[in-house]
Amino acid sequence: MELFPPYSSDWLALPSPSLSQQQKYWLFRPGALTAGLREIGNVQLQVVREQAQGLHSSEAWMLDGVPRSPIWLREIVMSINGTQSVFARSFTPLNASHGLWQGMRRLRTRPLADMLYHDSQITRSQFFACRLKEQNPLYRSVRRMMGNQCPPAHRMLARCSVFWRQHQPLLVAECFLPEFWALADE
Repeated sequence: MELFPPYSSDWLALPSPSLSQQQKYWLFRPGALTAGLREIGNVQLQVVREQAQGLHSSEAWMLDGVPRSPIWLREIVMSINGTQSVFARSFTPLNASHGLWQGMRRLRTRPLADMLYHDSQITRSQFFACRLKEQNPLYRSVRRMMGNQCPPAHRMLARCSVFWRQHQPLLVAECFLPEFWALADE
C-alpha cells in the first residue's frame, strides 16, 4: 500500500538536499536499523513505554486510520556502547496488536526487527524522513524520556515506514539522537 503524507506534513519521501551523505544514508537505509547499529558497536535496547492510547491526528495518515482510534504503542531507546542513539516509536491498531501484530506485545527488550524480517507476508512502505518539530509526537516522546537533557527538536532527524501484514499496518518511526552522528562517524 502506498502512503501519501498530507500536504501539511513535515515527512518527506525524498531526502532534503541540506542533509549530509551520512544523514541521507541512515535516514533511507533499507533493512533492519538494529543490524546497522550493531555494525557500529554493542546495542542495548530499553523499553520506555508500552500502552494502549489514541492515534494522534498527525500520525493518522501513516496507518490510513482515524484520529483518536485505539492503538498499541511501544517506545524504546537503543544505546550504542552506552550512548543513547536512537529513539523508536512503533504502533499498530489495538485490534491488530491482539491479532496479526500480537508479537509486538511480547518482545520485551528484543528489537522489533526480530519479528519483521523473517516473514514473507510482511511488506514495507517507502521511507519518509523529517527534521523534528516541537509538536511532533515522536519529539514529545523523546522529550518525555530525556527531560531537561532533551536537545531542541530541530537537532533531531527521524525516519518512518509502515510494515503491512494482510492489510494490517505497523508503523515504525525512528529518531536519531544527536549523539548518534559522532558514533556513526567513527
